[in-house]
Amino acid sequence: MTGQVRERIGIYPGTFDPITLGHADIIRRGAKLVDRLIIGVTTNPSKNPMFTPDERMAMVVREVSDMGLGNVEVVGFNALLMKFARKQGASVIVRGLRAVADFEYEYQMAGMNQQIDAEIETVFLMADVSLQPIASKLVKEIALFGGDIAAFVSKNVRADVAGRVKQHGQLGDY
Repeated sequence: MTGQVRERIGIYPGTFDPITLGHADIIRRGAKLVDRLIIGVTTNPSKNPMFTPDERMAMVVREVSDMGLGNVEVVGFNALLMKFARKQGASVIVRGLRAVADFEYEYQMAGMNQQIDAEIETVFLMADVSLQPIASKLVKEIALFGGDIAAFVSKNVRADVAGRVKQHGQLGDY
């Protein structure tokens, strides 16, 4: 039998606003499942971002670089996920799950994506049990009210978030 083995490319999409320790866990584990993992940093009009797309890209690039994973790259995109995945030559979409609420949303999304392109599979990774409560939205909320986010993000991301909160002002007095 002759022929070339096709490189298995995965996409881990998200807004990463900001990138959390939960995201980092999925990146590390997802990178083991494919030959090349592309972290797709995207926009989501329904979310209220703390950071611009360029700032989020730079943050994710820095965090991925710190992980030392040779098969992971970061690419920004603002398109339909399945079109982006096709353009990248991906055969797998990697998604992290924290709770039942995530599953319901992700299950629906996977079904829609399968209708768009049945050749691209969605793979769900359960978040590490110690990281399951972490959500970017909650990290931002805690930071905006003056709480400590050290258990949820890296030291560098904590500094990024603190800088942004300082720039825009903290919420609440107590």
